[in-house]
Amino acid sequence: MRNLTHSEIEAIKRLGTTAEDWATVLVSEDFRPEQLIHSHLSGVIELQSGARIAHAHVANYRIGARTTIEQVTALQCRHASSFGSGVTVSTMNECEGRKVAICEALSAQIAYLMAIYRHRPQLINRLEELVRQAADARHDTIGTIGEDCSITGARFLREVRIGNRVRIDGASALTNGSILDDAYVGVDVKAYDFILAEGAYLNNGATVERCFVGESCIMDKGFTAADSLFFANSHCENGEAAAIFAGPYTVSHHKSSLLIAGMFSFFNAGSGSNQSNHLFKSGAVHQAVHPRGCKFASGAYIMAPALEGAFTMVMGHHSRHHDTSAFPFSYLLEKEERSFLLPAVNLTSYGTVRDIEKWPKRDKRKVMRDVINFEEHNPYTTGAMLHAVDQLHLIEEQNPDSPVYTYNRIQIRAAALQRGLTLYNRAIVAALGAMLERGASSERYDGDGRWVDLAGQYISKRAVDRIIDQIEQGEFNSLQAIDNAFRVFAVHYDDYAHSWAEGVYAALLGHTPSVEEVQEAITAGRHARESFRQLTDADRARDCGIDMTVSYGLDSDSTEERLADFRTVRGL
Repeated sequence: MRNLTHSEIEAIKRLGTTAEDWATVLVSEDFRPEQLIHSHLSGVIELQSGARIAHAHVANYRIGARTTIEQVTALQCRHASSFGSGVTVSTMNECEGRKVAICEALSAQIAYLMAIYRHRPQLINRLEELVRQAADARHDTIGTIGEDCSITGARFLREVRIGNRVRIDGASALTNGSILDDAYVGVDVKAYDFILAEGAYLNNGATVERCFVGESCIMDKGFTAADSLFFANSHCENGEAAAIFAGPYTVSHHKSSLLIAGMFSFFNAGSGSNQSNHLFKSGAVHQAVHPRGCKFASGAYIMAPALEGAFTMVMGHHSRHHDTSAFPFSYLLEKEERSFLLPAVNLTSYGTVRDIEKWPKRDKRKVMRDVINFEEHNPYTTGAMLHAVDQLHLIEEQNPDSPVYTYNRIQIRAAALQRGLTLYNRAIVAALGAMLERGASSERYDGDGRWVDLAGQYISKRAVDRIIDQIEQGEFNSLQAIDNAFRVFAVHYDDYAHSWAEGVYAALLGHTPSVEEVQEAITAGRHARESFRQLTDADRARDCGIDMTVSYGLDSDSTEERLADFRTVRGL
């Protein structure tokens, strides 16, 4: 970088650009006066090769090579800033009970630890210290814009750090934040105290305040969010979020949807769905958790606190603070103002199969900071199904002749209980066989014990506790080092899952399985998966059957024409 020459300054002035102090304007060796047109410069300005400023007011910024800034009301770094790093987000609990400090290196796994393990103060202190270190590393009095960026038609950008290949087109107000590589910020977007991760997309009036928007997330069509975390591939439009932890693939598309004070993951919110945490007793302190694969049907309502099992479909209004965490793959229905559970029925739904298959196909990430497992058969949901079988037997034994059972403020009909047992047992066989078929036995990869879904990563609780102990003992000197520990587990996931399945199978047999018995379990698993596929294919066939052709072929004179229109439109 070098100072401008006298002749260059004169040429720049003739092109309509002024500066408070030309001595603080530094340019590359190949600078040409045409790179500065009708603009005003103040403070320290560094202009790399090929960068261009036109019709803009710029103060205290380093601008990367080949970056264009045009028609910008104010691009300013007015004071020292960490550009969003270190901002605390009151996720899940509006009263700051689960606040998470954000930074550019934040992953879903680290955020989960910060939000959920508040009862481990030494862990929280160490994680917050590492975030402060990351924030201090970004602290500067001069803003930075990377290479090959385009910033056009924007109004106020203040204390914003911008990575490479970022496009900002028509944003209204961006203050105290960071926008990482390949992100896009469009028309009328407002963002305050924020971080947008790589490939994030905000457009059409989206507004975020004290938010982390993760890699390849989309916020569009006026979506508003405050005090919320969104992780990989989440897609939110039209609605509103307040104090939520949105794990990977959290989706909300409808204007009338409100997500508030909860945790979501691989989630879909139907139109008019609403989660309320305002009981107006102790304040807005309650939370609800909807694990991986949960869905809200149109008009669904839940009053926090509440908790479902993974892959639960929620329909109707539920205000009695249910806990159905013991029963994954269920339907939670409302009838006559009471909550009814249909255990395991979601195992037969083609929608569940479609969801599990579509998520990896829709992964648009390049950096892959969040660790995500897409495996359908895994120790987390299989362990939950084993527990569900035990719970259903206990419920039945308490009153064998009852037509309806009560469990944690929800109702389970006797017929639904029996069907749940049948489906869970068959699904356990399918899952154990799949896990035994993958990976290999090794004392090095012991997956024994309970497993959890750590914001997208299936991992043993034992491994999580081990990593937490290492964090508390100061064995990691950065957030990236902690993430690496989670990645190491992910690399050997199949071996850990195999170990877990082998242990479960041994417990069921009462002895260590022989090679022949393991092969028998693998074969039984294949047969069970085939039978489930037949059930889900039949479910899909019903959705594509003659009864679903109503309203197709409006001007057709025959059933054949109506079916032809139906099949053409549906791509069948």
